[in-house]
Amino acid sequence: MENWPGTDIACIKDGIATLACLEAIVKIFLNIAVRLAGVAAFIMLIVGGFQYLTAGGDPKKTQAASSTLTYAIFGLVAVIAAWFILLFIEKFTGVTLTQFNWPFQK
Repeated sequence: MENWPGTDIACIKDGIATLACLEAIVKIFLNIAVRLAGVAAFIMLIVGGFQYLTAGGDPKKTQAASSTLTYAIFGLVAVIAAWFILLFIEKFTGVTLTQFNWPFQK
């Protein structure tokens, strides 16, 4: 069996993807999703901070900026929790979910 490109998961038999390739696809998807969510939370922190700085004392704008910052922090906590869940799954199943390589990379 050949490895799925960019992973250490052997799932290609005679040039045809087998059901074991689903593991590789899930691994790649989860890794990308967690990283993109972390980047999005960071960007929302920057946006909320900018909104807060430009509120000019307006209570409505200050409240909107405060809620943006609150949701961004909750999102960041959720991303960190998801990362630890992936590490937990990796520890007990042996499937490496926290290292990402682009598929078809040589």
